[in-house]
Amino acid sequence: MSTPPRIIPIRSGLPAHRETAWQMPNRTPSGAAGGAPADVPATSTLKAIYLTTNDPLYLPAFYDRVLRERHADTLAVYITPPLFKKQTTWQATQRYIKTFGMGAAAHLTARVLGAKMQGRSIAAVCRKWNVPWEDVTDVNAPEFLQKLQALGPDVLVSVSCPLIFKRPLIELPPRGILNIHGAILPQYRGVMPAFRMLANGEKRAGVSIYFVNEDIDAGDLCGQRVFDILPNDTLDSFLQRSKAEAADLLLDVLRAMADGTVTRAPLNLSEGSYYKWPDAASVSQFRKLGRKFW
Repeated sequence: MSTPPRIIPIRSGLPAHRETAWQMPNRTPSGAAGGAPADVPATSTLKAIYLTTNDPLYLPAFYDRVLRERHADTLAVYITPPLFKKQTTWQATQRYIKTFGMGAAAHLTARVLGAKMQGRSIAAVCRKWNVPWEDVTDVNAPEFLQKLQALGPDVLVSVSCPLIFKRPLIELPPRGILNIHGAILPQYRGVMPAFRMLANGEKRAGVSIYFVNEDIDAGDLCGQRVFDILPNDTLDSFLQRSKAEAADLLLDVLRAMADGTVTRAPLNLSEGSYYKWPDAASVSQFRKLGRKFW
């Protein structure tokens, strides 16, 4: 039997500190097309902008959960290509095939195409909840920063955004940038933590939310949940559960930020681990443990 997910108290060598509560004007929720469901709770206003990536498999459900509650104070969602650094789509495909094999790549391609044919996308969820959205290639570009500045967000939220944030972007929102990471930080910093946890035979997993600084997965922790990895979990099923946990945790953190009770604690990186893109040995270990991608 799996253990119910729980929020883990933040612990570090330094005392956590609490942001000071501050007053904001009330804003009446506008609702999505057709009206918001009656059971959507009223929430304190916290103007947010999301920086994310074009993923039709896992992120539409994440955004549907988050925007259901927070659509009224979401200013915009900006969607970047799912590419690291200066990769082309072809280079990303070749890298995936080289690492995980043609079979896994073909299955991934089929799943993505199927999701698109069914109309599953972050953009579709934004339309459902009357939230502006736009494609963007460079979140650090001066013209994009000017656009953000004009919108006046309190906080930015990074959800699987593959781009490195530079200081002008980090310093733009007065309440900071939140980033969601699919692991129990400071463990499993870096790339593809879900795959690495399964390949390493972990029994517990988690999601963490922290305030971004200029280091990788290294800012102040403000929320964390831990949950079981199931014996029959595939990478796909595990990612679905992880994104659902992340959505609920983000809502908790945003509520705490809105009412001034969010806590922050520096991560102790000396106790953590960091992983780069998977290699052949890690893929072999993943399969030896009986794990599957789909």
